[in-house]
Amino acid sequence: MAATLDFYLERAAEAGRDAEAATLDNVRDRCRRSEAAWLDMARRAERARAVRDEK
Repeated sequence: MAATLDFYLERAAEAGRDAEAATLDNVRDRCRRSEAAWLDMARRAERARAVRDEK
């Protein structure tokens, strides 16, 4: 699961860098939405790991 969490965080960081480099508003917006989605998946993976560790 840690590998999955790391993957999600890496993709979020990549999307953030892409957004910073984008010159077109629609591309920047798409990258920010992608970044938010990857971060959401990372939070969900972290919560799942925490719940699993409690058991």
